[in-house]
Amino acid sequence: MADMRPTKIPMPETDPIRRAGNFEEVALGYSEADAAAEAARCLDCKNAPCMRGCPVGVHIPDFIREIRNGNPEAAYEIIHSTNLLPAVCGRVCPQENQCEGKCVRGIKGEPVGIGALERFAADRHRESRQSRTVPSQKNGHKVAVVGSGPSGLTCAGSLARMGYDVTVYEAFHKAGGVLVYGIPEFRLPKQIVEEEIEGLKALGVSIVTDAIIGRTLSVDDLFSDGAEAVFIGSGAGLPQFMGIPGENLLGVFSANEYLTRINLMKAYLPEYDTPIKKAKHIAVVGGGNVAMDAARCAKRMGADEVTIIYRRGMEELPARREEVHHAMAEGIRFRLLCNPTKILDDGNGQVSAVECIEMELGEPDASGRRRPVPKQGSEFTLDADAVIIAIGTIPNPLIKSTTSGLETTPKGCIVADEAGRTSRPGVFAGGDAVTGAATVILAMEAGKKAAAAIDEYLRGN
Repeated sequence: MADMRPTKIPMPETDPIRRAGNFEEVALGYSEADAAAEAARCLDCKNAPCMRGCPVGVHIPDFIREIRNGNPEAAYEIIHSTNLLPAVCGRVCPQENQCEGKCVRGIKGEPVGIGALERFAADRHRESRQSRTVPSQKNGHKVAVVGSGPSGLTCAGSLARMGYDVTVYEAFHKAGGVLVYGIPEFRLPKQIVEEEIEGLKALGVSIVTDAIIGRTLSVDDLFSDGAEAVFIGSGAGLPQFMGIPGENLLGVFSANEYLTRINLMKAYLPEYDTPIKKAKHIAVVGGGNVAMDAARCAKRMGADEVTIIYRRGMEELPARREEVHHAMAEGIRFRLLCNPTKILDDGNGQVSAVECIEMELGEPDASGRRRPVPKQGSEFTLDADAVIIAIGTIPNPLIKSTTSGLETTPKGCIVADEAGRTSRPGVFAGGDAVTGAATVILAMEAGKKAAAAIDEYLRGN
């Protein structure tokens, strides 16, 4: 009989005041007792609507049943059969819009904490140091994967399980893509990413770092080196700016640059000599998860005041509710329904303030959200000695400009069908390189689908 308590077991988290000064993980994870109690809330629905919300098809009722029965390792094996990065997904997936969004318990209360239970199973597996990974027998076919972010890693691991000889090429010095350069340590500890990648290596995946496809090697070179198919999962790492005056001043960062210096280049650790501006008043422009990450990092880097500027209201804010809750608890200010119009110079080429204008919501635009419209005469100035722009990214044009026969959109996204097939035979693509900036789990779904399509292609089907 399911426990019909209407609310989730809350996730324990560190004290907001203390954590705002360090990069330790905020969410602490369920205890054995918490996990058992939350698993008991699952109705074990026969039609499993939660699974319809999972992009990678995790057998959710099955793994929750194992946790309820006290078998977290069995739960992990069920998750890992379809999801190669469970410890990552348990932390950063937007479950509220996916599996938990379809949970029947959410109709008259809170859904089952599926994400927290996934994390629990993955963490117990890591702590037990059990490893049953056995490389598959090689089938004699070789595939190259460009990019070691979530889509590339998922594609590579899926193909390795099928027996393919897979090599992943990563532009940075460290594998993981956005998981290591974009998502902060306090949300996703890098040790966890490293351990997930080691699991893929145990499957037989090879990873080559400092390999910039389009510079050190081309897609044609990968074929010349023996690859029979290439998957492009190079992400969307080119930042967009607003095109307002003052964006070229010292103290204006793209969120990508700011987060990379902190997350990948460890600017928050005194033993690393990574240059970064430690400002006292920082404005972050944008309302997505990246904006929340940048703002929370800025607070931890010593800023006295961090303000998020977003042109719509709280209801339209695209960031996860959990991230907004954490940001507010840590003292991040929100200036909603306003938009920057100019970044001001202090006379020495440095940022001194941001001119803004208040907005109001008009008719819905093409995305279905109400379009923000400036309110005349509502201009104001916000003090700031640094500005972080977090309004989105697009794919780097390097691969498209050096690869013949590859169709792209006007924004530089690679054109690919749902299975990842591109206009060039043998070349597949997925994740942010195709869709533009999206979520980790959607990139993983694309990598998984592309792996199946590559298998079909190389089998001659």
